[in-house]
Order: sequence, then structure tokens, then C-alpha cells
Amino acid sequence: MNPPLPLPAAARDDARWLAAFLAAELAAADFDHAGHLRAAGLLLQRHPLPEALPLYLAGLRGLATRLGVPGKVHATVTEALLRLMAAAGAGTPGQPWTLCLQREPALHHDARALLARHYSPARLDSEAARQRFVPPDRLPLPPCPAPEPT
Repeated sequence: MNPPLPLPAAARDDARWLAAFLAAELAAADFDHAGHLRAAGLLLQRHPLPEALPLYLAGLRGLATRLGVPGKVHATVTEALLRLMAAAGAGTPGQPWTLCLQREPALHHDARALLARHYSPARLDSEAARQRFVPPDRLPLPPCPAPEPT
């Protein structure tokens, strides 16, 4: 049996960074909006949405708790943006997760405006939406591609 091929440096860096996110070991400076997108994109590359979502939420909650802001995680914003990333192709096999940012630039540049297409301020700002995912009251979220059979 042949030994596995070494991962390219970028993939090793991504794997290390994702492991640090999941273990809640990232510094606050390493987890701005781009860090949120990176964690979500890397998880969607490795897992179908139903598996990526609880991993992402657990990572966010662990990191927020370690950083002293446990109430900062917003369940609806988190899930809606993860679904929007998946619908824009973040989990497409053989494609970089960043492709979704080209297909839906608002994910990076104006996520709040993107969410406003789907959610009224009253619904998104509600305590219920902070605690658990609530469905949109404007446009429905786009369907996510079905995972490819393995």
C-alpha cells in the first residue's frame, strides 16, 4: 500500500486553521467576518450541509464562549448564511469554497443586505431568531444542492 500523498501547503494551512476553529483556539483577531466565511466554506467543502451546520454552530459557540461573548452567536443568521453559501456553491466538489463569493458577492460585502432579502428586521432581530433557526418571512432561502453520492 502506498503512503498517502502529502497535502499541498494551502490545504495543510486550511486544515490546521479549521482544527483551531473547531477547538475554539483561534484568536479574536483571526475571526472577523472573513474568518466566519472561511470556517463555513471549509466545513461545507468537507461535509454536506446537514453535517456542516452543527459543526459550525458548535465551533462558533465554543469560540464565543472562550472569548467571553457567549451570547454573540445568532442561530438564524448563522444557519441562513451557511445555507446561502451552500446554495451559491461553497460545497461543490472539486471547486474552491470561495467560488460562492464570486457567485454571491453580498456574502462577503453586505451579508446584512443579503439577509434582508429573506428576513424582515423584526423577525431577524427577535430573541427567538437569536436562539434557534427561524424560517424567512420574506423570500425563501434558495434550495441547497443535494450531496453527491459517494
